[in-house]
Amino acid sequence: MGEKRRWLALPGLSVIVVFAVAPLFAMLYFSFQGDSPGAGFTLDNYTRFFEKQFYLSLTWSTIKNSIYVTLVSLAVSYPLAYVMAKKLKGARNIVLVLIIIPFFTNQLVRVYSWLIFLQDGGIFESALASVGIVNGPLGLLYTRAAVVIGLVHAFFPYMAITIYLALEKLDNALLEASASLGASKFVTFRRITLPLSRPGVAAGVLLVFVPCLGTFVEPRILGGVNGMVIGTVIEDQFFRIYGWNFGAAIAFILLAMVLVSVSAFSRLGRGESRE
Repeated sequence: MGEKRRWLALPGLSVIVVFAVAPLFAMLYFSFQGDSPGAGFTLDNYTRFFEKQFYLSLTWSTIKNSIYVTLVSLAVSYPLAYVMAKKLKGARNIVLVLIIIPFFTNQLVRVYSWLIFLQDGGIFESALASVGIVNGPLGLLYTRAAVVIGLVHAFFPYMAITIYLALEKLDNALLEASASLGASKFVTFRRITLPLSRPGVAAGVLLVFVPCLGTFVEPRILGGVNGMVIGTVIEDQFFRIYGWNFGAAIAFILLAMVLVSVSAFSRLGRGESRE
């Protein structure tokens, strides 16, 4: 029986090897190749990245963008998930559908919608001007703030759903017992709700932070020149400059950052679960 199961898994494993593992090793090979013919094995692509302050600054800017998006997504998602899990009854499914709706639309459509919404003289500025909040151009488009807004809209549903699933499993009897023992709502949240929901928070942070490290569509369109991140550099190397070897090296540096992030957040989630 065990042999039959292995044979059944073979087609799936073959697809993974051909379309995922093999291209990854091909990129790894090219990342150690020089641009000049016959250069052979070299570390120049990696040393070039770490020797130039521009790429290091861009890496830090990319990490900061991911941190901002993760924090804003957490601030939006946790209260929403808590209300869905503990306060809403019949309307819970409706809210879930509203959260998932962005996944039903094309990524470019969403980004260009934000472009129209945030541009000077756009819908957002007109709405604020109509109530007297602003009296001139906001200058919001092509800034880091515009990039963060677009990325939060793209990724916060992942965090909201994972936190909701963690809170939905939380036994209400624990909250009632805490209240009956005289604990305030804040103490109950700090001592019971938050610790028991931390695995969901860790998973949500992972699902938001890691994709933000490699994204390039929102920064390219909403950030303009100010939205340059590591993802846009990799895109330029592969599709505009045709510096595939250097682009592959940057991609593997980004992959290393992703693996470190995954390891850190996974360890955090496991640690909190054991507690």
